Amino acid sequence: MAIYDVGKLIAETRRLAADYKRATGKSLAVSSEIAKHDACELLELEPLEEDAAGGYDALGLHSAWKDLKVQIKGRAIFDEAKSGQRIGQLKLDKEWDAVVLVLMNEEFETQEIYMATREEVENELSEMDSKRQNRGAMTVARFKYLARLVWTPAEGIIVE
Repeated sequence: MAIYDVGKLIAETRRLAADYKRATGKSLAVSSEIAKHDACELLELEPLEEDAAGGYDALGLHSAWKDLKVQIKGRAIFDEAKSGQRIGQLKLDKEWDAVVLVLMNEEFETQEIYMATREEVENELSEMDSKRQNRGAMTVARFKYLARLVWTPAEGIIVE
């Protein structure tokens, strides 16, 4: 039995990270942990032990993505007008089936979650690399364009 409730710890982490950003103008490196927590809770994913899988962070439990090996990325958006915000490096040399991108507001509250299959991501990166743009990196806007929206606070899980 855990001594601490993880949900309460994540809520406190959100508050501290937002306060820290307001006070210093700098971000604490907690977005990825909050994103992993939220993606697993909101999309019905089973989190894996740290580094257990190597290329993915969770397994799908929900019928829409049952048994998918999911890589989870997170990004807090502080300025919607700022273009070129990037997602974390995708592990193309590892085993995974899909990537989810958890987008959070300035309070580190999840606002949207997008999902793309490995094939969609690889096709996009291949096309970008052939044009010598970004060399494997991807912007949030580009990921949103190729992925599908799978969760919002108002709708919950969105299945096509």
